[in-house]
Amino acid sequence: MIVIMKRGTPQKEIDKLSEALTAKGVEVNPVVGKDLTILGLVGDTSKIDDSWIEANRNVVRVMHVAEPFKKANKMFHPEPSTIRVGGQEIGMNSRLALIAGPCSVESEEQICGIAAEVKAAGANFLRGGAFKPRTSPYAFQGLKYDGLELLMEAREKTGLPIVTEIMAPHDIEIFEREVDVIQVGARNMQNFDLLRELGKTRKTILLKRGLSATIEEWLMSAEYIMAGGNENIVLCERGIRTFEQYTRNTLDLSAIPAIRKLSHLPVVVDPSHATGKWWMVDPLAKAAVAVGADGLIVEVHNDPANALCDGQQSIKPSVYRQLIDDIRPIAAAVGREM
Repeated sequence: MIVIMKRGTPQKEIDKLSEALTAKGVEVNPVVGKDLTILGLVGDTSKIDDSWIEANRNVVRVMHVAEPFKKANKMFHPEPSTIRVGGQEIGMNSRLALIAGPCSVESEEQICGIAAEVKAAGANFLRGGAFKPRTSPYAFQGLKYDGLELLMEAREKTGLPIVTEIMAPHDIEIFEREVDVIQVGARNMQNFDLLRELGKTRKTILLKRGLSATIEEWLMSAEYIMAGGNENIVLCERGIRTFEQYTRNTLDLSAIPAIRKLSHLPVVVDPSHATGKWWMVDPLAKAAVAVGADGLIVEVHNDPANALCDGQQSIKPSVYRQLIDDIRPIAAAVGREM
């Protein structure tokens, strides 16, 4: 439910109504704009009579929000959110977030070398998997805590904030302490116990879209985290499963403008997982920037042919450097800085 206040309503009157609404068991989220103030009500509003609110002389009207997601809803937060991570920002009003690195951390030499190269190319975040969810239990599962240590070393050497995937709630404490951006992978998008626990942190969460998730389901997963108090969410479109078998997934670029219409949360695109083919990363990364993505997360490996994980979709540092150079005019054409 949204309560639209009259222009020029005194703050004390807004506070008075907010307190009365809170007393009825809902959370009140005020949004103060240049021309008007709205109160977003989150919780069970079924017991609140619209006419009781509209009887207030400072209320213009009451509107009901049809979508089940509230905190992620643009109606509750008209301005696009900017998520701050250390000295970096992710959002519509920020420079493009360029997240790059290997699918999996393999060694000190590998991760530190790639970190230095992607930073030189223009990346402002380092990605790398320490814990790897794999379809086969016999496939390489990552270096785990040793991998985290190596990521921290790469951050120390380059200054790049690190982005890595969490698998289980019991690892939240160490991730909250040591990781800059906690990634929730596609397979865990609806791991609601994990999402609830992440809602108790204040770390930035990179929430990937599930393999077959609708946009509403994706936003509802964000809502789980936000309902716990953590509103530092960045969405990531990484392709969805369709009938097509030529590519690993089907990149849904239409999700970007859809998210823009429905939500205030930033959204980045992963063209690597989207297709599973390294030579498709270039055109889809460019298309993602053109359609309005707030950033890119790209897999970069120094030796893709011998990578322990997803080498077929990884590009070499030299290819990444050329990609970033090619994206600059596209970013400029849509009003984005790099």
